[in-house]
Amino acid sequence: MIQSKTQSRQSICVAWTLEHLLIKRSITLGFALDCSTQSTYSSALNSYFTFCNLHHLDPYPTADTLSFYITFMSHHIEPHSVHTYLAGIVSELEPFYPSIHETRQSLLVTCTLRGSLHHFFLPIQQKAPLMKDDLLMVLHHVPSPFQHDDLLFLSLLFTGFFSLLCLGELIQSDNQTLRASARLSWRHTVRLEVNLYRFTIPHSKTDSLFEGNEIVIQKCATEPDPFILFQRYLNSRDMSFPFFPSLWLCSDDLVPTHSWFLHKLYLFFPRSISGHSMRAGDATSLAAAGVPPSQIQAIRCWKSDTFEQYIQHYSTLLQAVLFHGRSVHEPPFAVPP
Repeated sequence: MIQSKTQSRQSICVAWTLEHLLIKRSITLGFALDCSTQSTYSSALNSYFTFCNLHHLDPYPTADTLSFYITFMSHHIEPHSVHTYLAGIVSELEPFYPSIHETRQSLLVTCTLRGSLHHFFLPIQQKAPLMKDDLLMVLHHVPSPFQHDDLLFLSLLFTGFFSLLCLGELIQSDNQTLRASARLSWRHTVRLEVNLYRFTIPHSKTDSLFEGNEIVIQKCATEPDPFILFQRYLNSRDMSFPFFPSLWLCSDDLVPTHSWFLHKLYLFFPRSISGHSMRAGDATSLAAAGVPPSQIQAIRCWKSDTFEQYIQHYSTLLQAVLFHGRSVHEPPFAVPP
């Protein structure tokens, strides 16, 4: 038996049975993936089994089977989605077929996927960005005096825009199986200061340490100003629901959902605008103001390829990234007299 050479103060723990260890480990493994990711991976595995049954193929993941799966699915869905499905299939089947990672990286599989991406290439359809003028338009067209749900909608819209948050980080899903209280923002995390407000998002997919993200939004000297709206919403919320823990609450004391927000949004905008337009719009505004792309990327922990999608589709952002720090009206180089 191996014994430690140093003496340390260790708490006395009661030994668990093997059955209890197995149960607790199963519960712990269930938290390894976000519930939305788990749902996507399960859907990918179902599509793989359906493909194998349809073509009378052994579901054992060989390079041939995965290559056939990519070829078949690329004729029915977008190849980038097939790439995501493969990640789910590998994750779900790895406990049963440990060599599936090597199979996924085989030359046949990677070349088939690359060929499908090239053959069936479609440009990424981005939603149009919201700009500050759009926020002002909404603010001026909401009937006055503002009701509680109006204040909630405006506060979510302005907070999402000025913090580069996506809609899913502020509201809860319409699908009840994807809801989790651990992903909601709580009222007790709010801090109102003279020139800013802050609150905490418990955790997200990009939060690998599960420490949560603190969102800090400063007061603006000119319109649109998110600080005033958030302060008015908070007063209404605390007066109506002083003992409820959630930060964002509708007038019926429920947490706003995706469909609730979009219903409000489409009263002012066409379907080319979505919840994601808040993040796209502020990223565009920051870049046009001369903020270096590395800082914009670091604000929300974007991966490089995610951030490049904005550069590719929004010409204002592309120009600002190339010549950040200069006015957009300045020539990129000095013009000789």
